[in-house]
Amino acid sequence: MTSLAVSTPAPAPIASLGRAHARRLREIYRSAGWPCQDPMEIDLLAAGMLERLRTGTGHETLRVTDAGVQWIAQALARNRAAMSAHEALVEQVALEMCRTGRLAWRNLSLRAQVPTGDAAKPLRWCIARPDVFSIRHTSVEAYVEPIVHEVKVRRADLLADLKQGGKRAAYQDLGECWYVLGCDARGRPVGAPDEIPPECGVMLLEQSRLKVARPARRRSRAGLPFGVWMALAKCTPVAGLDEGAQGLLGDDDAQVGTA
Repeated sequence: MTSLAVSTPAPAPIASLGRAHARRLREIYRSAGWPCQDPMEIDLLAAGMLERLRTGTGHETLRVTDAGVQWIAQALARNRAAMSAHEALVEQVALEMCRTGRLAWRNLSLRAQVPTGDAAKPLRWCIARPDVFSIRHTSVEAYVEPIVHEVKVRRADLLADLKQGGKRAAYQDLGECWYVLGCDARGRPVGAPDEIPPECGVMLLEQSRLKVARPARRRSRAGLPFGVWMALAKCTPVAGLDEGAQGLLGDDDAQVGTA
């Protein structure tokens, strides 16, 4: 069965194409290319990312052009770079919590309660996945002072996250909520402290160092729910910078004893 290309107009500028367009393009690349005939598909056709093919039976399908493949590759490279920057900043925040004498965990899944606005059922359970969760290193449950850090290295991700009030409510159910704002390609913060809700703390990355721009509102709570304790018990906390100090001391003692 042969396919004939349908003539298309000259490509339009692709400045208006975003992440949703890249996702659709990847879906078409992986599929048989059946058209959806929606506005997003029109954008991709006009930008030269897609071309229409007509089979011998008259059916029309879509094929990702060479320009579309290049655009997908560039989008994937940007995503990988952003993910690497995000993971690096998450690691930096976790180590900073360890330096201050706290126990820190990355990428936990914790149960939290958020308000529903329904008087009959005012709360509902949900799963919160903070980038960094930490507690004080203490044997007194009432003094654990849990803190959630949400790390953002892309402005688009920050703006999308700020629209999710339920997500912030879940974090605040667990403890203090902080936003850690990284820098864009030009070294500028991806957001300003006054863009973050006032109940949340803000930390900025300045010259590879974390700086407190605004503290979070302290919340009084007596310890942590049992489910959170169980989740922490199942996961290994971040190793501090001095994790192997005691072992090194033991090696030195052994050498002294045999000298």
